[in-house]
Amino acid sequence: MKKLILSVILFILDGLAMFSFNRWPDLFFPAYRNFSQKWISFLSTLFDILPYSLWDVLALLLFITLIATFIRMIIKKRSFFKWLNNVFLTVSILCFIALFGWLLNHYGPSLGEEIGLEVSMYSHDQLYEAADYYFEQASKYSTKIERDEDYHAIRQDFKELAEIAGHNYEILETKYPFFKGSKRRVKQFSLIGEYLLYNGTIGMFMPISGEASLPKNVPTIPMTFTMCHEAGHRQGLAGEDEANFAAFLACINSDDVRFVYSGYYSAFWYCFSSLYSVAPERALELLNKYKDVSYLLVRFDSRDTSEQYQKYESPLQDVSDQINDAYLKTFNEESGIESYGEVSDYLIAYYLDLKN
Repeated sequence: MKKLILSVILFILDGLAMFSFNRWPDLFFPAYRNFSQKWISFLSTLFDILPYSLWDVLALLLFITLIATFIRMIIKKRSFFKWLNNVFLTVSILCFIALFGWLLNHYGPSLGEEIGLEVSMYSHDQLYEAADYYFEQASKYSTKIERDEDYHAIRQDFKELAEIAGHNYEILETKYPFFKGSKRRVKQFSLIGEYLLYNGTIGMFMPISGEASLPKNVPTIPMTFTMCHEAGHRQGLAGEDEANFAAFLACINSDDVRFVYSGYYSAFWYCFSSLYSVAPERALELLNKYKDVSYLLVRFDSRDTSEQYQKYESPLQDVSDQINDAYLKTFNEESGIESYGEVSDYLIAYYLDLKN
């Protein structure tokens, strides 16, 4: 009974915190975000000594323990209520740690406010111009990355890229002091990575361990951008659009061309997708506007990426999308999983700021 009471207390505290942070954010920010950045930095530094992702192992152990204890309860005819209490307590503790350590960042100031970038509603013309700009930038770097004789991008060493992804935020902090969170390497999912890909998940940040991790078989070109996206969450950015924009900034400010290309490539396709959803004819006009090899390589990389993703298509992705959508909407991300694509607003604002 004590375990149940403790679990209920923890969930009540979670609910009160979510209500308070949502209702009176000015009372808690920027103090909470500063605390969260330091807490996540502490965790990521602590667990950086492990060569693998802690959550990679922990998630599997928790699942095995859940099944094993359930079977043991049945065989030994023990109380189902006690077993459920233990599960409930474990979940409540993990939720409490995640919420107070990082999840409440959902209610904080936007990244635009933090770095002085004004983001608003934009016209179709402005979206077209931004997409055109990022297409041009991506084309400049498409010829600078290593390719095989058939023009496919050569897969790079995961560990090397993982170190650079963390280092990119050191570079970014010199330009935007807001990015003072963890600069540790990104880790690889070895045990559950393939399952995550079939589940439609190409990266994950775990606030319980402060680790940003990816499956090793994420498609070649978006891998570096995705690394920076997950590392961006460690900066106290809970919104997916904000983590995407942080990844873009980290990539294009990198001194490594593989990241720069991935950043502009991703920016173009996010803007192109947004343009296609509102003005498909103009989007296709833009896509077919240039015939230079450098532009064609951007499109070629997109086809390669799509083919790599298609290998992992499964019904699990629909379930994963529904869970992620519900999670995001719980924390005031009204667009749910569509918020990933809302980074186009940030990208347009960034383009217009450069233009002016």
